[in-house]
Amino acid sequence: MSMPAQSADHAPMPAPFSDYEIAAAYDEMFLASGRPRPHYRNLYTQLLNLPPEELHRSKNESDLAFFNQGITFTVYGRAEATEQIFPHDLLPRIVTNSEWATIERGLTQRITALNLFLADVYHEGRILKDGVIPGEIIYTCKHFRRQMHGVKVPRDVYISVAGTDLVRLPDGRFVVLEDNLRVPSGVSYMLTSRKVMKQIFPALFRKCGVRPIEQYSQALFSTLRSLAPEGRSTIVLLTPGIYNSAYFEHAFLARQMGIELVEGRDLVVHDNAVYMRTTSGLQRVDVIYRRVDDDFVDPLAFRADSSLGVAGLFNAYRAGNIVLANALGTGVADDKAIYSYVPEIIRYYLGEDPIVDNVETFLMTDRAQREHVCGNLEKYVVKAVGESGGYGMLIGPHSSREQRSEFRDKILADPRNYIAQPTLMLSTAPCFVDGQVEPRHVDLRPYVLFGEKVTIVPGGLTRVALRKGSLVVNSSQGGGSKDTWVLQN
Repeated sequence: MSMPAQSADHAPMPAPFSDYEIAAAYDEMFLASGRPRPHYRNLYTQLLNLPPEELHRSKNESDLAFFNQGITFTVYGRAEATEQIFPHDLLPRIVTNSEWATIERGLTQRITALNLFLADVYHEGRILKDGVIPGEIIYTCKHFRRQMHGVKVPRDVYISVAGTDLVRLPDGRFVVLEDNLRVPSGVSYMLTSRKVMKQIFPALFRKCGVRPIEQYSQALFSTLRSLAPEGRSTIVLLTPGIYNSAYFEHAFLARQMGIELVEGRDLVVHDNAVYMRTTSGLQRVDVIYRRVDDDFVDPLAFRADSSLGVAGLFNAYRAGNIVLANALGTGVADDKAIYSYVPEIIRYYLGEDPIVDNVETFLMTDRAQREHVCGNLEKYVVKAVGESGGYGMLIGPHSSREQRSEFRDKILADPRNYIAQPTLMLSTAPCFVDGQVEPRHVDLRPYVLFGEKVTIVPGGLTRVALRKGSLVVNSSQGGGSKDTWVLQN
């Protein structure tokens, strides 16, 4: 229940915050009293002192910068446009250095444990033999790849790149909502957003002491190179092509890293080695940063109807002649049912409690949990375990009786395919909307790199539910983004 900005708890807020409502969610900028949090005071003061026409000018300037850079995203299934400028909010989301330190330690712990888990699952299976995770939940996962059993992965690095989704609860704690271990996207929007914000708010940026993120592309390149065989380091980025929703990002990252952007038709396998077609002949490839899902990478090993991959790639991979990042089969650790076991995975492999915890999760394969959720669907978010991007989801409090009945039938017909979580009150952050500063719900996706070491640039993609009252931040569902500033002090 929202508390109006002019409640008895605090004095009316000045323009441009006159319509700002502080509700039950944790507000990133304001305390419950309506006073700005210490790390937001510089931004608060700047907004108070900027005339409305200056904010409008800055917003138009940022939109134009995004347009000129071609920062786009494809929303499938919409008739009005195939490609859109990626929605971007003008105001940064600010995180303190101490908060970031906890996030960094928690995500380092998490990706370390998940890599150990994947190496175990595809080889000895100790965690299954010890009964920590039921084997059935692994083997019924649609992203489990039986073909990967016994395949040696360079340095046992299955997950080179993760884009972990964090949300902040009303008590101020960050928790992990999803791990995104297959082909996580969005990092180009983080990098381009920062470039635009430094142009628009240069004085504020310096005054706040914001930690840099521009080193991400070089860190990604170093991570990929660390996986290459000694003495060889030809790296390419494999894209599904120009019609993919994240093609802008694929081209951006390849350009930033100085590597070739290739499609499946640009590669060929000969004698279990992978080559790239060039104007001067075939060139051996050592590492593929793939942005193509497992199912489509090799029509001989997976989907026979795929034209996106490379015939024979899996045999070359199994022979140890090519490195894929991320490794094939990482999706088993990205399954939303497996997600519920990650705290136990951390304890099993590292002997530690999770530094950043999970959201409470109910497995529909458990009869008692299933009956409880089906009887209270209006209170829960129900997700299909293998979907992403906000698809295959029911948000109970915002659903109709018909939608709940439909999802109840889906759960009962296929319990393994669904999990449920309490409806979370995501934190809110100030956004510039129609000439006013208003709160909108946000999450945070830091990008984690795992090679010879774990690297996490200080920040990430803050995704915003731009529709008032919405809890869905996915760009494919009408969300946008904003720059994330981690402060030095």
